[in-house]
Amino acid sequence: MEWDYDLDDETFDAPAHGLFIVNEGSFQYGNATLSFYDPQNNNVENEIFLRANGMKLGDVAQSMTVYGDKGWIVVNNSHVIFAIDTKTFKEVGRIENLTSPRYIHFVSDEKAYVSQLWDNRIFIIDPRRYEVTGYIDVPDMTMETGSTEQMVQVGRYVYCNCWSYQNRIIKIDTETDRIVDQLTVGIQPTSLVVDRDNRLWTITDGGYDGSPYGYEAPALYRIDLETFTVDRQFRFKMGETPSELNISGDGTRLYWLNEDVWQMDVDAARLPVKPLIKSRSTKYYGLTVAPVSSEVYVGDAIDYQQQGIIYRYTSGGDLIDSFYVGVTPGAYCWK
Repeated sequence: MEWDYDLDDETFDAPAHGLFIVNEGSFQYGNATLSFYDPQNNNVENEIFLRANGMKLGDVAQSMTVYGDKGWIVVNNSHVIFAIDTKTFKEVGRIENLTSPRYIHFVSDEKAYVSQLWDNRIFIIDPRRYEVTGYIDVPDMTMETGSTEQMVQVGRYVYCNCWSYQNRIIKIDTETDRIVDQLTVGIQPTSLVVDRDNRLWTITDGGYDGSPYGYEAPALYRIDLETFTVDRQFRFKMGETPSELNISGDGTRLYWLNEDVWQMDVDAARLPVKPLIKSRSTKYYGLTVAPVSSEVYVGDAIDYQQQGIIYRYTSGGDLIDSFYVGVTPGAYCWK
């Protein structure tokens, strides 16, 4: 059955399960958008935030998190996080006066953390009141070099990678809202996932040629959280650009982009030599893996100016569907 919306007043009634696609748009163009895809019916709806709320999403939509019946859309250069009803897409609240927000992580119904670019603090949020209630200061980081990114939680601790001009993963005690440890990895860890054995994984991009912070071969790291030390390291070739580290719903297989789409078992002894999905000679920019089916969704930014395309593949790499979304589809959130 198709999910419904009224063409006159744009009242949506989205299905219980589906995929939100966060389209970044172009920096300083204010053309970020939100799309929703129903895999059951191969149905996509674009510009849903504008159509449901009568206003644009803003400048550079960075990420989205679903918590309960609300979706939280982080809009980086507009310094705001919108909360929407995941069924109607209507705004129900917003958090403003943020520096340059990147991701939001929910510790509980009463507390969330917001990572920031160009800020040496992680913001503490009361999501019930949509207010900033405090800060977590990151040591050895200035406002000019501040960068905190993705967050994952194991037990009482939240782990966060420090990306731009950084090389650390920090460990936050959620009971005290303080950083209790930090681990140095390679230059610019870009993403974090946790596997079935509660091991933390990150992938680094190695910086860039001429960077004042340094330039090195990127790497994939496996981290033992009991000792908070690196127990495996897999080096890529100099100049390669791995990114978008993901993990299957059962925590057994890693996925990432490195021109092509790659897949690796979490207990593998070496990096794979053959990709799961070959590049289409355009620009793979975003990646997500369906938590139940392990289907692979790849975003193609094309030229960062026109509508991007999402390709949907089986877990074995066979194309199922493709559809147009917004400009620069970069982040994904499963409902």
